[in-house]
Amino acid sequence: TRQTLIALFLLTILAVPLIQLVGEFRAAGSIGRLPMVSIFKSLPWLPHSEDLKRVERTLENESLVSQWLLPRMQYLLTVLLGAGNEQVYLGHDPWLFYRADVDHVIGPPFLDPTRLKHRSQTSRVQPDPIKAIVDFRNQLAARGIDLVILPVYVKPSTEGEMLAVSNANRAQASGALPNPSFNEFKARLEREKVRVFDPALFLMERGSNGHRYLETDTHWRPETMELVAQKLADFLQLPVATGSTSSSIIEKEIVARGDIAAMLKLTRSDKFFPPEKVTIRQVVTGNGLWRPSRDADVLLLGDSFSNIFSFEAMGWGESAGFAEHLSVALRRPIDCILRNSDASFATREILSNELARGRDRLAGKKLVIWEFAARELSFGNWKLLDLKLGEAKPSRFLSLKAGEEITVSGTVESISPVPRPGTVPYKDHIEALHLVDIVAADSRGEGAADTFRNAASHAQAVVYLWSMRDNVWTSAARLRPGDRVKLRLRPWPDVSGQYEKFNRTELDDPALQLEEPVWGEDVEVLKR
Repeated sequence: TRQTLIALFLLTILAVPLIQLVGEFRAAGSIGRLPMVSIFKSLPWLPHSEDLKRVERTLENESLVSQWLLPRMQYLLTVLLGAGNEQVYLGHDPWLFYRADVDHVIGPPFLDPTRLKHRSQTSRVQPDPIKAIVDFRNQLAARGIDLVILPVYVKPSTEGEMLAVSNANRAQASGALPNPSFNEFKARLEREKVRVFDPALFLMERGSNGHRYLETDTHWRPETMELVAQKLADFLQLPVATGSTSSSIIEKEIVARGDIAAMLKLTRSDKFFPPEKVTIRQVVTGNGLWRPSRDADVLLLGDSFSNIFSFEAMGWGESAGFAEHLSVALRRPIDCILRNSDASFATREILSNELARGRDRLAGKKLVIWEFAARELSFGNWKLLDLKLGEAKPSRFLSLKAGEEITVSGTVESISPVPRPGTVPYKDHIEALHLVDIVAADSRGEGAADTFRNAASHAQAVVYLWSMRDNVWTSAARLRPGDRVKLRLRPWPDVSGQYEKFNRTELDDPALQLEEPVWGEDVEVLKR
């Protein structure tokens, strides 16, 4: 009856928050300590749309019902009905495709004026890649530095036949499938005299198993990556560097699970999408693994296509990635700035911030190679960034010397956005927060008294923290402006070699981005 249906509908609506309240109360022990209450307390009196979206994301992520229901519903959709989710398309078993990659290939031309205007107005980004690339080239040229760009085709562009439904479509999709604007993109850059290395022809060469990309991951296979590195070196035709050290190669077998498979959130995903086996070739120099050289005259800006097989945290081995094999192919050391995400601006932003702080990362450089995933052409923020060399100035922000540690309490003034687990193809994330009203509690290392005085005279800091590990939010991801926290701080340079390549979001304030950050650990919320 109508009354029964209405009653069931209302019961369903009420059941979700009731289950959440009961579950949180059992864990917290009191109503005042309920996470749900803390989330709503964090809202300002007149919340902005971004505040409401943040709360919505948090509620979705912490929902007990969704945590229980999602893996089971995903099993039903994927295993029984052959469907993916909002981030994943299923191809021919066991192939998986990242939705943003597919949308880039089959979507509208990224240089279409109407689309550019729409993106600019709705997303508040600078959507034109040509404008950003030419501006970047001009600033480098003013310092006598050449630029070569390397747009890496995404998986559906080269493995389209593994996504096509019919045999006829599979035959049609067997060639390279760029976005409709890609050829215009290359032509316009060539008219601007920007050097473009297009790896399309080499990407279409079959790998050892007949494919160029990993089955359940967004990235290329190691032999595909090595081929492109060698072809790029041939394209550049640089002379062998004097005094360059020889490298040796060590083959190593890697068995890993792809990042797209992890995005499905299946509790038994290994059964349906088993780990894939590849052979990587580690680059060894002397007695250790290959490392970038800041003194090199070649600088590589790259994203996860450069990090895979190089950055161990991605699960596919280390010291066997694009930078390593490009260095071998060029027979010279190279410098690197690599970041897993936001290749349209992230590495340029790191470079820009270093220069603004008075650190000349471009000193002695003759060539910059900018590698980025082609999907960034459709969805990236190609903001214009200044490469002016600034002067090191005294700062009001806390900075620590190498080896120092200090425990402080402080108030969260602002915090960078944190992605929901499973919505990005990376399982780890680092957030940034602006900490004010800092009070020192304890310090370690030489000069502890000086560290205390430093904290007393510098009552604010920009802090980097883990916000997501292995697709699970940390306690720091739930911090809100106004929270009083206690945490341990270390110098960012002490850990940047380990953590710089991880996916990271910055604070919105450009002035805060220019401050020297510190690394935070062991976060404890004192007051909400």
